[in-house]
Amino acid sequence: MKLTQPLMKERVEKIQQQYKDDPVKQREEMSRVYKELGNPLAGCFPLVLQMPILFALFATLRGSPFSDVSYTVDVDIFPREQMELIQPAAYTTKAQNVYVADGVHFSTVALLPGGNRMVVGEKTPIEFETAQGESLETKLENYPDSKLTPVWTITKGEEKVKIDDQGNIIALAPGQATIQASLKGIAADKGFLFIDALGRVGAFDEDGVIHWDIVGMILTFGISLYLNQVLSGQSNTASSGNPQQDTINKITPVLFTGMFFFFPLPAGVLLYMLIANIFQTAQSFILSREPLPENLQKIVEEANLKTAKATPSSDGGSGKRSALPFEPGSSKKKT
Repeated sequence: MKLTQPLMKERVEKIQQQYKDDPVKQREEMSRVYKELGNPLAGCFPLVLQMPILFALFATLRGSPFSDVSYTVDVDIFPREQMELIQPAAYTTKAQNVYVADGVHFSTVALLPGGNRMVVGEKTPIEFETAQGESLETKLENYPDSKLTPVWTITKGEEKVKIDDQGNIIALAPGQATIQASLKGIAADKGFLFIDALGRVGAFDEDGVIHWDIVGMILTFGISLYLNQVLSGQSNTASSGNPQQDTINKITPVLFTGMFFFFPLPAGVLLYMLIANIFQTAQSFILSREPLPENLQKIVEEANLKTAKATPSSDGGSGKRSALPFEPGSSKKKT
């Protein structure tokens, strides 16, 4: 496809110009060109085929059990004088799957039994319940190896509330507050091959720790992407005659590599992309060693022959190279 792109572009432009007033004839001629030289969109099919897998991997590795499950609890705090105006009503968050063991998970919600409308000085617990109304703590008694200890973070209104060691919300002052409760994924720290944690996102932590396994995958992906471009375009790079396109081809691997540092993905997704790109690079190498089909080879040779005839030679068209001054047989300049 790379070899026939210049010829295809030339033919397509010629057809568009020749049949610009006849769309039906233009489509017929374009179909004939694509049938002869191949459809340029055919190379996109492998990428499109991988997209559902990438999305599924991303969704899986971004959730339980590979990453933490977070619940957001919003509370409104009123003065004690308005206690009579508050009607208690249980408050629940959106249900999420929480894995307690390999292959065992429950749809779980965070629950405030007394509701999220509190008065100053009031204390209310944050509980976790399954969709069947059972306490998650009771469920965990059957899985002693599971360590699902909630981690509490006040993301808004730190001066309005506080969380005690038992996970109770204590109202301090009137206003609004937001608490985030996180349950650690049981496979968040599980690795695979050279990867420390499949669910880890990003090559750098906030405390400055560098995860070299992720850095290595990102750099290897960039190298394999560069090699893939070289192998795919090695047959027509020299004759492309488009410095701007050559520059884009060179900086694309660098841009993709840098993108994964600033817009990180889970380590498992990176591993899949790396392996897929390595296989694609190997495929490009194998295809580059294979001869072209006879029909395409003939078309390319005819195009090269036309180009050679259209390019004037330095010997005036004789086909022979003139002798250099220092070569035998060269005529010396008479003085």
